[in-house]
Amino acid sequence: MKFHAINESKTQILTRRSTTYSKILVHLIALTLIITILPIYYPYIHYILEKTTSITSPSDRVHVQTATTLSHHHPLYRPTTLEKENDQKVVMHEGRGRREGVLRRSGGSGNKSCDLFSGEWVESLEGSYYTNETCWAIQEHQNCLKFGRPDRGFLKWRWKPYSCELPVFDPVEFLEMVRGKSLAFVGDSVARNHMQSLVCLLSRVAYPNDVSNSSDLNFKRYEYPEYNFTISIFWSPYLVNTERTDGQDITQPFKLYLDEFDESWTSQIENFNYVIISAGQWFFRPTIFYSDRHVIGCLYCPETSIRHRSSTFSYRRAWRTAFRAIYSLKNFKGIVFLRSFVPSHFEGGPWDKGGDCVRTKPLKSNESVMEDYNVEMYKTQLQEYKYGEREGRKKGVKITLMDMTQIMQLRPDGHPSKYGHLPLQNVTMANDCVHWCLPGPIDSWNDFLMELMIREECRR
Repeated sequence: MKFHAINESKTQILTRRSTTYSKILVHLIALTLIITILPIYYPYIHYILEKTTSITSPSDRVHVQTATTLSHHHPLYRPTTLEKENDQKVVMHEGRGRREGVLRRSGGSGNKSCDLFSGEWVESLEGSYYTNETCWAIQEHQNCLKFGRPDRGFLKWRWKPYSCELPVFDPVEFLEMVRGKSLAFVGDSVARNHMQSLVCLLSRVAYPNDVSNSSDLNFKRYEYPEYNFTISIFWSPYLVNTERTDGQDITQPFKLYLDEFDESWTSQIENFNYVIISAGQWFFRPTIFYSDRHVIGCLYCPETSIRHRSSTFSYRRAWRTAFRAIYSLKNFKGIVFLRSFVPSHFEGGPWDKGGDCVRTKPLKSNESVMEDYNVEMYKTQLQEYKYGEREGRKKGVKITLMDMTQIMQLRPDGHPSKYGHLPLQNVTMANDCVHWCLPGPIDSWNDFLMELMIREECRR
């Protein structure tokens, strides 16, 4: 009995030791796995925690709102260092996080094989990245929210190419990319509309100084001193040399010298890094056409002795002269972006006969087909672009197409309509179905612009 008891005691001791060793081994294995795996997944865990914190922290939201609201009250307001740091943190998280963490893997940001211009407008919960109260650059006739537009659905759409993603404009990354550079817009009031959209998007992180030589909104220059970056606008609705037949009445025919440069912009852009050039709607106005200072035709002119020509006649020649002007600049080393013709959306009648644009959401690509003069203007411009791009290559000038025509054909919901002014009793004003609300779908043009700039820089 004593012998069996001793053996049993030894057995229990060995069993306990085995159990202890097993527990130690399990803990060692678990510790090894934690040490090995955690560093791999830490960035994702950190990102999730950071995202949760940024979304749920009310103090951050209040701080950013305070900075942007104050900027509205004074165009020259400069945020404090702390405010700028908070703004940049939020923007870097929202913008760069989306771009680098998701969208780059989906085909954007320099993927030259992606057709950006073929796709659909899809719903987006994010909406606009600024408001009419946080950006001082919005002109009254584009300030749809100020003048009572009741719906907000037109702000909650983004462009989705069929074969990839178009990254959302990232103001922090954009300003780093253009550090020490300059960008010019050349064209009409829609070109100015585009420039103001860009300034509003950048206002989330930086405020420019107005260093213009003129108070004229058609010739402005804004400087971002922290980045040594400038944005300029040059008014040239016809792209070529133009004169008024009546200096006080813009409804009277303009004289278009279709073979002469408009030096108000051609003499200014030689040292710019990027030039966005566009034109369109003014070519439907009454005009008299000249070549070698001789009349060669007109559009909607009262004279019966002058040959009447179409708007595409002057449009083609104006683009060819504009490209020739750019080629003639000996030191121009920049990139030219041709922003294609964008149609208006008057329904129920012409602009001066009660036509309006009252839709509140985009069309699908199979719901809208361009017709009549819009198609002809677009085809004419594409033909001249192909010719200009080919000739530019011979002379070392890069011209890239920013094809917004069909994309914006699908956005009849984005115009000011009657919400570009205060309602006036006993006064009838034409509805604006040419320009675009700010904020609004025109903000997406800067998504395209940034992506095209990245692609061009990758090619260099």
